[in-house]
Amino acid sequence: MQALILAGGKGTRLRPLTVYTPKPVVPICNRPFLLYQIETLRAAGIKDITLSLSYQPLKIEQLLGDGSDFGVRLKYTTEPQPMGTAGAYKFAAEHISEPTVVFNGDVLTDLNLKRVLAEHKRNGAAATIVLTPVENPSAFGVVETDAGGRVLRFTEKPAPGEAPTNNINAGTYVLEPGVLDLIPEGESYSFEYQLFPDLLKRGEKFYAHVPEKTYWLDIGTPARYLQAHHDLLAGVVGHIRVEKRRGEFDAATAAEIDDRSVIADGCTIKPGAQVINSVLGEGVHVEEKARVENSVVWAHTRVNAGAHVSSAIVGRSCYVGRSAQIGAGAVLGDKTSLTDYTQTGGAL
Repeated sequence: MQALILAGGKGTRLRPLTVYTPKPVVPICNRPFLLYQIETLRAAGIKDITLSLSYQPLKIEQLLGDGSDFGVRLKYTTEPQPMGTAGAYKFAAEHISEPTVVFNGDVLTDLNLKRVLAEHKRNGAAATIVLTPVENPSAFGVVETDAGGRVLRFTEKPAPGEAPTNNINAGTYVLEPGVLDLIPEGESYSFEYQLFPDLLKRGEKFYAHVPEKTYWLDIGTPARYLQAHHDLLAGVVGHIRVEKRRGEFDAATAAEIDDRSVIADGCTIKPGAQVINSVLGEGVHVEEKARVENSVVWAHTRVNAGAHVSSAIVGRSCYVGRSAQIGAGAVLGDKTSLTDYTQTGGAL
């Protein structure tokens, strides 16, 4: 069994955070996001993983290397131009010789992949798609199945109240190698709009897996990126746990740091400062009487005395001036500098 992670997106919706950092490796609780997907695959016994890249590929390769540090074997393909989801799978064909798990590279999930693989094998399926229920399926493509789990049809963004089901594509597939033969060479091609409808027309054994009580979150917007942190800090993402909440850092005895917060190595937290339900990256400085709450602060940022960061995301190497107020919804890109007493905020 092998795996392919589709990690070529530019992360446009997550800007300005992805201007210098590719979306697949934005830090989630101070770990590159792809490591969460790699761990899910490794837990299912899959160690042969290919990453399909496009945007800033060298940064991802330099960060993850050959995968040996994470107990897996990583290979890389870099698309010459955007080739669509199925096109990227076809482009990686030289690395694929076995049934393959395909992940979209922006979904945080505690999916029990072993159950998916067992069901795929039991059904003798050519393809299995993982589904997840949502409250409002009108914003997504919904997937109808029969009583035995066989896929019947796809309905793209049904009108409110008219969806035949609330199960949507969760961005995880199991594909037999023969599926590659159905994808044209060197073309942009989509799983959702081309390959999957073709499988139905051909009468292939195409099944869906709907897991029970599985966490699923697309981290592709600032609001959902921040939500992923809050959910991990609260311990509600199934078997995924924040293993290291405290690095080696310098905190004054008069500083307040709650138990949920994650503090990386090299941070400095001065007297009277407060860090509540937040994540501080490596080398962050929080000066006297500053407060960081419900927020994510990337590495080497300085939050000066009396400043208040609330429900916000602050990028790498930023400068937050004295008594500045960064309110709910604010997103600061890397190296942003805010003068003293600045007030900013906005919808995520």
